[in-house]
Amino acid sequence: MHFASTRDRQDDGALADTRSGLSGLMRRVCADIGADRYLLVEPSVERGPKALRIIASNWIYDALEELGGEGIFNIIESGHAAGAGEAPQPLPAALPFLSPRERLALREHGHAELYLQRLCVGGRTVFVLFSAAAARGIDAAVLARAHMMCCYALGGYLAAADSGRTLPGALSERERECLKWVSEGKTTDEVALILGVSSNTVNSYVAHAIQKFGASNRAMAIATAIRSGII
Repeated sequence: MHFASTRDRQDDGALADTRSGLSGLMRRVCADIGADRYLLVEPSVERGPKALRIIASNWIYDALEELGGEGIFNIIESGHAAGAGEAPQPLPAALPFLSPRERLALREHGHAELYLQRLCVGGRTVFVLFSAAAARGIDAAVLARAHMMCCYALGGYLAAADSGRTLPGALSERERECLKWVSEGKTTDEVALILGVSSNTVNSYVAHAIQKFGASNRAMAIATAIRSGII
């Protein structure tokens, strides 16, 4: 197996600051360890219990849909994740922490062997699930190096993503004002009255702010704006 030199890793880090760059690097890691698929996922407390955020993946849509968020959550909470310096072990073939339907979905979509790694990057915990279509397809001996490479790539991506989300100039003044008033408990109609615009316009400003932050709802966008000092 071949992994990149230090200089190559620096170049990869620069490429991994975008989602497409991160995906390309993860595909190269898969090729190095003999995996067919990868799934980078982060638990999301802000979105509720058992909620997840998929950062990057080359799983086919049907596999993700049939396994579902709860199935993925049960995998990462199964206690089989290997952290830095820990010997990786394949997930047990019986997958006792999944339902029969979830186990069937994995088998039908070519996930015969699974390894779970726990990545700690910048105070955040992200999990990467590597899978192969055939048993003993993944070379566990090089997973420790793959773990290090994933942390390096993910660090660059998360830093770039967080930087883009927290720039004060990322929101227009109207978007910032709408979030500020909503954070203070004002309804859409009340914000519209304060700003002298229509309710539809307020909803549009808030929707744009949510999109710019990569948030899933108003509460998450407000929390991000508060942490960033924008409101």
